[in-house]
Amino acid sequence: MSRENILHRVRTALGRSEGQPPASPPAVRLRPAETDRETRISSMLERVEALAGKTYRASTLEDACRFAASMLAGKTAVASNAPFLATCGVTALPGVRSGVTDREELRGLCASCDFGITSADYALGDTGTLVMLSSPEEARMVSLLPPAHLAIVPADRILGSLDELFTILPNPAERTSSMVLITGPSRTADIEQILVRGVHGPGEITVVVVD
Repeated sequence: MSRENILHRVRTALGRSEGQPPASPPAVRLRPAETDRETRISSMLERVEALAGKTYRASTLEDACRFAASMLAGKTAVASNAPFLATCGVTALPGVRSGVTDREELRGLCASCDFGITSADYALGDTGTLVMLSSPEEARMVSLLPPAHLAIVPADRILGSLDELFTILPNPAERTSSMVLITGPSRTADIEQILVRGVHGPGEITVVVVD
């Protein structure tokens, strides 16, 4: 059967004629879940822990900074340039480098440090996902290259679901060249289904939610 004959039969089945432009696509069906703030926070923490991540709920900025200091004691870390981390005081902790803008210097630091510290542009409560929009404030490699990832997130950035994210941010490409969704530590499995963590990214992730 010739190509033209096949295409003719497809057009006929669709009720279209040759050269007829396709109809406009249907509207995107987004159904954001209506959840209250406490439910979103609780779900976020539960889902991260269910995926072998660690969590902490900080009552204040100072509480978040104290928790970060206890995790980083004796360790080295590179922090993104997210303003919220400076507000918490995390960037001033011993062993933490921040404010790095040179790409090669940042790559070297991320490849040699113990922790990468970021905030997050958004988080999804129903899956425990961190939404990272690549930018000078949140360089992608800080959350992907170090062996452990510490994310400190304001509670008001936790959304209910992916549908809510795309309601707020319908076209991410207008804002960033890369949107990364991080759900738990990096993991993969070979053909024998043996789970291995830390192959394509950090093997450990800790999410701190700041009230």
